[in-house]
Amino acid sequence: MKRKNNFLRNGALLLFNQQTSILSAATVIMINVAASRILGLLRDRLLATYFGSSAQLGVYFAAFRLPDMIFQLLVMGALATAFIPVITSLIARGQKSQVWHVSSSVLNIGLLIFAALAILVFCFAYPLSSLIAPGFNHEELVLMSRLTRIMLLAPFFFILSNFLTGILQSFKHFMVPALAPVFYNLGIILGIVLFTPALGIFGAAWGVVLGTILHFLIQLPLAKKLGVVYQPVFDYHNSTVKKIGRLMLPRTIGLAVAQIDYTVDIILASLISTSSLIYFNFAQHLQMLPVGLFGATIAQAALPSLAETAEKQGLLAFKKTFLSCFHQILFLVLPCSVLLIILRIPIVRLVFGAARFDWEATVTTGLVLAFFSISLFAQSLVHLLARSFYALQNTKIPVVIGGLSVLSNVLISVIFILIFHWSVWALALSTSIANILNALLLLFYLDKKVNGFERKELFLPALKTFAISFLTAFALYLPMKFLDQVTFDTTRVSGLMILTGVAALAGAGFYLFLAWVFKIKALKTFARLLEKIELIQKIIRGQSLEPIGATDESTGFTA
Repeated sequence: MKRKNNFLRNGALLLFNQQTSILSAATVIMINVAASRILGLLRDRLLATYFGSSAQLGVYFAAFRLPDMIFQLLVMGALATAFIPVITSLIARGQKSQVWHVSSSVLNIGLLIFAALAILVFCFAYPLSSLIAPGFNHEELVLMSRLTRIMLLAPFFFILSNFLTGILQSFKHFMVPALAPVFYNLGIILGIVLFTPALGIFGAAWGVVLGTILHFLIQLPLAKKLGVVYQPVFDYHNSTVKKIGRLMLPRTIGLAVAQIDYTVDIILASLISTSSLIYFNFAQHLQMLPVGLFGATIAQAALPSLAETAEKQGLLAFKKTFLSCFHQILFLVLPCSVLLIILRIPIVRLVFGAARFDWEATVTTGLVLAFFSISLFAQSLVHLLARSFYALQNTKIPVVIGGLSVLSNVLISVIFILIFHWSVWALALSTSIANILNALLLLFYLDKKVNGFERKELFLPALKTFAISFLTAFALYLPMKFLDQVTFDTTRVSGLMILTGVAALAGAGFYLFLAWVFKIKALKTFARLLEKIELIQKIIRGQSLEPIGATDESTGFTA
């Protein structure tokens, strides 16, 4: 009974306590992102099982474009760039009544704009689909427009849910918002398993809607506990609402440009083949695992602290916090990049190796994955670099630089596909080139914005991490080749799992050993991250522990 009570008590502490340091926030987000991404891969495995590399699945991925575009423009432009920093400032000043008034106004304005856009997309779904996927035939465009209309319900719940996320994170509650994507993927999985046998590909579309509803509902109890108050107001004259609008406008413009980039990828992929959309999306989902797990997670957890540090302690403390996060992201992401490049074929076979997902699909997806993985470090750092500008309440520089990288990606993609006539892997290569350009330019201008980073502190740890990652590639490649050719029968799942696991463990062990030899400071923070995971294990075992917020204030995220 005591064990059960401790489990419930500790679980409640983990869910409802604040995470007051970047490390504690990043840890709880990271654990949930890992769960969400794993479920996302299970979702993709189920899609591969039911539909293989069929045209229907390619159409399903293309149908995401318009609903996702609406969500990105209305929510992602506001949440990280403007909403969280401004709401955090109101909370810091103790103006809680203003928090509810401002957040309600922003939410209601967003819902009104969504309604107008959703009606337009619903009415003109077919002609818009023909613009997005010109390589599709009439039957595929009809299917795409029907799927698009169903999935238009998803942005409505996502808007509600993500504004709750913004409020909870502004109060430094990260656990419940981090759980929301887990329930989103669970909803899609339920839709595939329960609805697909009767509804076919439409079951997966309704699963997306179910997932967004669960994404919203999981956050409601904590929102009520915090006393979140919804007000039916449209106070667009309010100075703080106007400030959020001014801050989010450049980012929204930048996202609109980015949507051109994503849309061009779909257009070009559809001209190659309908199956190319499947290979591109599956590879993208795989490479997003480390980006979401480490890059986006650390950047998301760092944003409130970066904003608070810049406002209260000045640029010196801001730079120290940034550099710690910068090197931690590199330390965690670079070995993942090496892993995905070297072990791309066994990984793709393990994740998507259903009977209907054949060898050609596996090899092509693996090649796309390898070219995506070249820029994992850049994709991850862009999250932190952009949020660092947002914390300084400067949204224009990331928008301009993001726009330049998008234009370069579009131009390179068109050249690769329409002039050189390369396959779908070229879209991943052009994406990597553009992401590396984006990260380098953001770092250059952030350096100028904060009056310069100490060069030794910025570059020396980064160069060490790149060097040991390059050496680790050999520690992965050699055992993989030996085990594949001499020891294991990789035509069987068991042999494939052992090969991948042994090679990955050998590479990870060698990487950590080199990090210790080269005295990379991020290794210490990685050790503290493992200690945080032990706290989760204690909760599962039912052991008593102190509230997380009580022990985390001195931990920080310093290397």
